[in-house]
Amino acid sequence: MYSDLDEFLSDLDTRGLLTRIAEPVSPNLEIAAVIDRACKTTGGGPALVFERPTGFDIPVAANVFGSMERMCLALGVKSLDDLGAEIDELMTPPAPKGLIDALKLLPTLGRLKDLMPKTVKDAPCQEIVQENGTLDELPILTCWPEDGGPFITLPLVFTRDPETGVRNIGMYRMQVFDGRTTGMHWQRHKGGAQHYRVAERLGRRLDVAVALGPEPVLSYCATAPMPEGLDELLLGGFLARRRIEMVKCVSVDLEVPASAHIVLEGYVEPGERRREGPFGDHTGFYSRPDDYPVFHMTCVTRRKKPTYLTTIVGIPPMEDFYLGMASERIFLPMIQKTVPEIVDMHFPAEGIFHNLVILSIDKRYPGHARKIMHAVWGLGQLMFSKTVIVVDKDVNVHDLREVAWIVGTHIDPMRDVQMTKGPVDDLDDAAELPAYGGKMGIDATRKWASEGYSRTWPTRLKTTESAAARAAEIWARLRIG
Repeated sequence: MYSDLDEFLSDLDTRGLLTRIAEPVSPNLEIAAVIDRACKTTGGGPALVFERPTGFDIPVAANVFGSMERMCLALGVKSLDDLGAEIDELMTPPAPKGLIDALKLLPTLGRLKDLMPKTVKDAPCQEIVQENGTLDELPILTCWPEDGGPFITLPLVFTRDPETGVRNIGMYRMQVFDGRTTGMHWQRHKGGAQHYRVAERLGRRLDVAVALGPEPVLSYCATAPMPEGLDELLLGGFLARRRIEMVKCVSVDLEVPASAHIVLEGYVEPGERRREGPFGDHTGFYSRPDDYPVFHMTCVTRRKKPTYLTTIVGIPPMEDFYLGMASERIFLPMIQKTVPEIVDMHFPAEGIFHNLVILSIDKRYPGHARKIMHAVWGLGQLMFSKTVIVVDKDVNVHDLREVAWIVGTHIDPMRDVQMTKGPVDDLDDAAELPAYGGKMGIDATRKWASEGYSRTWPTRLKTTESAAARAAEIWARLRIG
């Protein structure tokens, strides 16, 4: 596993998965335009390092997670599905039925202990300490022409609940207002926002630390839909196969990853808001300006030779699709623990995560598809799912052509569409009210007589195995396609 970002970039370079750009490129729109072209290339394009961002001596790295191959490398696995099964086994071991079973669990419990983060005294991220540091020294990108300004787009934001002390790591965009202040885009459903609400209720200033360019597994962990109260660093330790090293901040009472390249320390004041945005978002549209808390920087610490790790979002597919795909595969087994009838699920890039969720199920009784829809709308961050399509288990949810064919041939809109209301993503501008709007479920499973379908369901076309094998032989000799 990669101990830091430099090691990851070096390995990507060795494998021919990284392109270095030596000519000067401006952080104002130009770098983002190059990244966008890379993301739209078949397979996600290469990882990029801009060695000479115009006006800065700190290189910019981007699109490092922007392919399935690089995502697997970052997490140290060959298959995301295998990793999901391993995490599920670790997080939900079987309940012991007796002394022998309890003894068998001891190695698992010891393994959990070995994954907890540890604190170190010295760290690369504190090679240089600048108590009067400024954001003006960092090549922060302005991504799209109508953006409200430069935005930090791949930060690990650390906070603690003022009452319980529980840590949260989230990834929230930060608009640069000036050299010492930024916006803090805490959407109301996120862990950081909850910590801030507690701080406001208590009338306290909330300490915040922002880590930029940590070891690769931690960038993923900040995006992972972890259950509330479960430390993302535990997941990080599991992925890294070792305890994550943390170091105490210089000016605030928090710890940050020792592996980070740059750390911004500071606080947010209760009751303080400032207009943030617009921002070219992962929806492919500009998100609306709104009032958000303000991050005040108290100190900058960094490596002697840091790299600024960033990303851009926009019209899909983009780099964030692969981060989302990792969560889709890793957390599927845990979702199946709650809803075991789910066989597979997929969040297409074009669906912008929450806009379209496709599920295949082992249908067992009348109305089963509708039960699945409501289960999804009540399950963690899946509650934001705006359109849920449910198909039978023999449908490949990752083949959008097959899904579109099945939906078109399996539904009667008057019978098979379920409409409801509930929480939606803050960025859903189609909703009539902020964060609250309509949802649609589509039952594209075969209909049964017990569901009121009186006719015989048509049989799907399929050739015989022998004919298919013979066709494959002939096709190979013809060398067509």
